[in-house]
Formats: sequence, C-alpha cells, structure tokens
Amino acid sequence: MTAPTTSLTPRDLLARWEEQQSAYVAHRENRFEVMLDVLRLHSPAEPTVLDLACGPGSIADRVLARVPGSRVVATDYDPVLARLAGMVLGDRATVIDADLAEPGWSRRFTEWRFDAVLTSTALHWLSPRQLLSVYTELAAILPPGAVLLNADHLRFGPEHPTLAEVSARHDEQVQRVAFTAGTPTWDEWWALAGRLPELAERMPERERRFAGRPPQPLAPPAFHLAALRTAGFAEAGTVWQYLDDYVVFARR
Repeated sequence: MTAPTTSLTPRDLLARWEEQQSAYVAHRENRFEVMLDVLRLHSPAEPTVLDLACGPGSIADRVLARVPGSRVVATDYDPVLARLAGMVLGDRATVIDADLAEPGWSRRFTEWRFDAVLTSTALHWLSPRQLLSVYTELAAILPPGAVLLNADHLRFGPEHPTLAEVSARHDEQVQRVAFTAGTPTWDEWWALAGRLPELAERMPERERRFAGRPPQPLAPPAFHLAALRTAGFAEAGTVWQYLDDYVVFARR
C-alpha cells in the first residue's frame, strides 16, 4: 500500500472520484440533474433525503448545495467510502453504517420521515432477491408520496443483442478517451485513497467485509419496475435513459 500522506484532502479525493465515475458512466451529471429536478418539483421545499449506498457522498453533497434547507442522512456499508463521506459532509449530514444485504437494515432509519430516497451506481451489487428485499423495506418506512430515484446501469438482456453491443462499445469508447486524458481508473482511485491516513486504516476492514461477496446477476429495468410495485410502491417508471443507463422512479 502506498505510504499515507496528508497532502491530499477529502474534498480533493471526492473530486477525483467524480472524475473516475464519469469515465464509467457517460452523462453522469445528467442523472443527478434529473434526480434533483424530481426532488425539487415533487418534494417539500426543505426535504429530508436518504442517500442510499452513498459512497463518498456524491448525491448528498449535491442535494445540500443545491436544495437549500434540505436535511440528508447518508448510508453505506463500505467503511472507507462511508468515512470519506463523513469527512466531506461534516455536520451537514448524518452518515450511518448499514448493510443493505442484511434483512432489517431499515430499522436504523425509522426515526426520520424521508421525503425522498436517492441512490446512484450502487444497487447492482445486490442480487435480485436482495434488491426486492431492499425495495420492500424502503416501502415500509417511507410515508405516502415519498419518492425513490435509482440511477444505475441496467443492462440490456439477450432479447436486445444490438442494443447491448452498442452500449458496451459506447462504454469502452468513453472510458478509453477519459483514461487517455489522465482520469484515474477504479484501481488507481483506490490507490490514491490509501494515501489518506483516515482511509488507509479502514482498508483491511473493507477487504474483510467484501471478501465473500461476488458480483451478482444484473437485474434488467423490467425487474426493477416489477419489484418496486411488488414491494408496495404505488407508481414506478423511468424518468431518464441513455442507452443502458437509467434513472428509475417510484412513488410510495
């Protein structure tokens, strides 16, 4: 592991995360714009928002900066990313450790009345069974009218071979241009994170937590929409799509 250094700030590391993620997710900022638009147009003027599987706090940081008076609770199971989120957000948000793959995780959030749940590039780590469970627990704690917005790659299935091929080629092209220009890859970003002492000390725990969690089968958009309705959401649909990149919407 690279020797820790204090020359790197949490805000610097978040900025590098944004660059790295934008290489893997074309038009990533458009996702956030749509999510914030729905939040502003549908929710109360000063909403309480749950940033689900928050990573280093990308969504929470944007909500707090662009929706005055908002209150944010952020959660992630990754001890490194959750710590970085806490360092970036400070006392502007509450960051809670929770494992979405474990039934009952939502009990840690019942003291808040959420107007919206926002999540990005995260729930694909869950199996279809776990995803339905997460949606069901969210439906149980959200009040009527609250919304869920999930931005993620939802891959085309075998019934759409041409669209799957075009999407894969587009991802490859975007990444090649970004990495050639010096954008850090996923592995390079994690090497950079290891230079921050507060994060380096949490790397072993991260490895322990995810050691037995292989990649899960990817759930297509139709599964998400059906699972949301099965879970108890009154309305579900797509509010944004670019090739196989979606923002899925649901209203409790």
